[in-house]
Amino acid sequence: MGFVCAPLTLIGVIWISPFILIISWFVTVLGTKVPPLFPKIQPITASYSPHILCNLKDLGLSAVINFESLSFEQGRILEKLGICSDISLLRFMLDGIPPWRDSKLLIRDLKFAEVPVRVYQAKAPSSGQRRGVLYFHGGAGTLGSIMCRYIARETNSVVVSVGYRLAPEYLYPSQYWDCLNATIHFMRNVEDYQVDPARIIICGDSCGANFATAICQILVSRTDLPKVRAQVLIYPGLQGLDFYLPSYQQNRSVPILFQDRVIYFCLRYLNKDTSVVEDVLKSSHVPEDMKLKYKKWISADHIPEEFKIRGYTPQRLLSYKYKHEVHEVIKQLLEVMFSPLLAEDAIVCQLPESYILTCEFDVLRDDGLLYKKRLEDNGVRVSWYHNEEGFHGVLAFFGYGIFSFPSAKKILDNTVKFIKKL
Repeated sequence: MGFVCAPLTLIGVIWISPFILIISWFVTVLGTKVPPLFPKIQPITASYSPHILCNLKDLGLSAVINFESLSFEQGRILEKLGICSDISLLRFMLDGIPPWRDSKLLIRDLKFAEVPVRVYQAKAPSSGQRRGVLYFHGGAGTLGSIMCRYIARETNSVVVSVGYRLAPEYLYPSQYWDCLNATIHFMRNVEDYQVDPARIIICGDSCGANFATAICQILVSRTDLPKVRAQVLIYPGLQGLDFYLPSYQQNRSVPILFQDRVIYFCLRYLNKDTSVVEDVLKSSHVPEDMKLKYKKWISADHIPEEFKIRGYTPQRLLSYKYKHEVHEVIKQLLEVMFSPLLAEDAIVCQLPESYILTCEFDVLRDDGLLYKKRLEDNGVRVSWYHNEEGFHGVLAFFGYGIFSFPSAKKILDNTVKFIKKL
């Protein structure tokens, strides 16, 4: 089916893309109401703050954002027609631009413990050992974008991008085991890459940051391996317990990651029934005793007040109704591996120095803020950078000329600055 799916997807995209772009232009420029065929898409003027909207208009990218959203709906239509899955179309759309070559880097495709990896390192010889950065890409465990060359070039580090198996073809927790096995292999063979075993950094963005968090928690008990020097978490998603935190409310319609789309991707990742999205949004999958137990860590009460000013309404207790049948379907959402924000203090206090990046216009912003608090409460040193104009997935546009947002460059430069200090 795969060899049929790819060309059919390409043909479908080529055939229907002009119509989608026309619809996108009407939505963006004229504020036209979107036809019923695309019920989830909203005019971009209603989704963004003035800061983001100004940035989009300056770069001429508002149509592109709506195009991505419409492509998501297009993929769901193609899936219903039996032509290709929505995930396959999204992979094609987001991975369609090939990476450029870099004359300063040696780039090799290898396998670490049977896991595909891409290794980036400077061609110029180094006077001493380099840092080693393991990078887990984002994409809800379903998309395959890899962006590491900037970090390798700017920090003079050896960067290993891990090509973990993708969902839904490979079920949870395959992605975690691939990331863990590749990490262990690298740690045991750092001398082959002139890497200092005392300067190994585990990094990821979005769901890749979730993997990085879980791997760091697993490794705290491994005395047979080098200690991780630092974890770098870029707009991480860290819990499946509460999808009604302030950032979820404030940014529920901000591209690229909508509130309901987070839950949809989680369910697709776990290969579960996506019809329970609304129930999960209302926390109906969480038993009452669990909700009370973890309120000490996951609650709007722990979010600083300055992040509640814009469009936040406290959740009413009356709106919560536990549904056991929903819990049974997706209880994996509440496992510590999937939701590392639920790890016990005995684990969290042993974690390495941490860097956490959050974006104001990101539904996952509060996951990062809550984990920052947990780490600091347990005596872990945290460097936090909050980008006031950024949105989730902004790094996916970095380096593509007019498609690149200024906030992406700021985020990467701040991340590089942290890594260079290690």
